[in-house]
Amino acid sequence: MRSESTICALATQGNGAIAVIRISGPDTFRIVDGIFHPATTGKVLQNESPNTIHFGTIQEHDKIIDEVLVSLFKAPNSYTGEDSIEISCHGSLYIQQKILELLISAGAQPARPGEFTQRAFLNGKMDLSQAEAVADLIAAESEGAHRVALQQLRGGFSNKLKALREQLLHFISLIELELDFSEEDVEFADRKQLVQLVEKIKSLILDLINSFQLGNVLKKGVPVAIIGRPNVGKSTLLNAILNEERALVSDIEGTTRDSIEDTMNLEGVNFRFIDTAGIRETAEPIENLGIRRTYQKIEQASIVLLLTEASDDPAIIQRSVEAIRKQTSDGTKQLVVVLNKSDQISESQLQEIRNGIPLLQGERIISISAEKRENINGLTDLLLDMVNIGSLKHQDVVISNIRHYNALKSASESLFRVSEGLSTTLPSDLLAQDIREVLHYMGEITGEVTTDEILGNIFKNFCIGK
Repeated sequence: MRSESTICALATQGNGAIAVIRISGPDTFRIVDGIFHPATTGKVLQNESPNTIHFGTIQEHDKIIDEVLVSLFKAPNSYTGEDSIEISCHGSLYIQQKILELLISAGAQPARPGEFTQRAFLNGKMDLSQAEAVADLIAAESEGAHRVALQQLRGGFSNKLKALREQLLHFISLIELELDFSEEDVEFADRKQLVQLVEKIKSLILDLINSFQLGNVLKKGVPVAIIGRPNVGKSTLLNAILNEERALVSDIEGTTRDSIEDTMNLEGVNFRFIDTAGIRETAEPIENLGIRRTYQKIEQASIVLLLTEASDDPAIIQRSVEAIRKQTSDGTKQLVVVLNKSDQISESQLQEIRNGIPLLQGERIISISAEKRENINGLTDLLLDMVNIGSLKHQDVVISNIRHYNALKSASESLFRVSEGLSTTLPSDLLAQDIREVLHYMGEITGEVTTDEILGNIFKNFCIGK
C-alpha cells in the first residue's frame, strides 16, 4: 500500500461535457498549487478553507490548458480521509490527459484500481463491506441492485455484525480469564447469557445466508431461457414480453438459428430473456448448431420456460419436461410449462391437459396466448414470484456478495460447534477456540480481520478513479 504517496486518476468515464480528476495524498495541495492559477491573484489553495470551490486555469508554464473548478477537501474530512482535490475540467480527452500528465510530472502517481476506496477503508472512513458496496453501487443496473448496494454502503448488516461481535468478544475475554484461574474452578462468563447471544447470532447469520439467493438475483439479474420445438411461438412470446418486435416471427420452421437476448426490468429486477432455436431432429448443419446452443443456454439459465401448444398431448409435454430435467441434473433450475395458444381450446380442455401432466420437481404450469398477448402479465407475475421478490419488502438486510456468503457459512459452522460445546459443557479452552473462529469469520466481512491478499482480490475489480 502506497500510503505515503499522492495519487491521481480520472474519476469520470466516457465522453461528456465535464470530466473530474481526483487527487489524494499528503502532497495534494502542493502539487495542484504548482499547476493551478486562481482567478483571484495571490490565492494559495493550501491556505483556503476546506469544502470550497475555486475557479481558475490549469497551465503548463505560460500555456493555458483549460479553465477549471477546483474542489478542496482536507483530512480527515474527505472520501479517502486524506487531503484531496477534485478538478472539474472540460471533457476533451486531450485536456484530461494533459492535466494528468502535469500532475504526474509534479510528483503524483497514477492511481491503481480501487485505490481511493482502499485508502478510505484503511483510514477508517468505511468498513470493508461498505467499500465493496461502492463497486456494487457503480455497477447497479436495476432498482433492486441499487437498493441492496446502497443499504450495504450505509452500514447495512455490518453494523449488526459489529455489535454482536463486540458482545462475543466480551464473553471470550471472560472465558480466557477463567483459564488463568483454572485451578480455582471459577466461572466469570455467564453460560446462560452466552447461549442466548449465540442463538441470536445464529438467527441473524441464518437470515443473511438465506437472503443471498435473492441478493444475487437483484445484483446479477435472472437469465430466462425460452425453449420448445420449432414454430411453437417462442419468438412471439419474447416479443409479447418485451412489448416490441425484437425477434423475427415466421411460419417457416427453423427461422431462429441462434439465440436472441434482451433484458426487461420487472419491479426492480433485471430479467434477461433468451429466445432459442427450436429443438428438433434436423440434418441442416446451421440449425443443428443453433440447437446445440439452445442446450447451452438451458445450462446458463436460472429459469426455463418450456413453451408448448395447449392442444399438445400431455404425454408428449411430460416427455419434454423429463428431457429438460436430464439437461439440468443439478436441480437448481426452475421450470415453467407454458401452454401457448390457450385461446384455441376450451377451459375444460385446458384443465384436462393441466391435470394430465404429472410434475416432477415443482414445475409450474401457466396458459397464455403469445400472439394475442393474453395472460402475459400473469407470466411475468409468476416469474417475480419465483425469484421471491416479494420478500425484499419484508427484509431490511440482504446480502449479494459471495465473499460475505462464504464467511457467514463458515461462521455458522463454528457457531454450531459453540452451541454443541455449551450443551455438553466443553472445556473452556476448547470453547474459546470455537468462539475465536466465529469472531474471525465475522471480522472478515467488515475488515476487522483481513490480509493483503483479500484486499488485493477485492480492489483489483474496482474501476480506476474510485
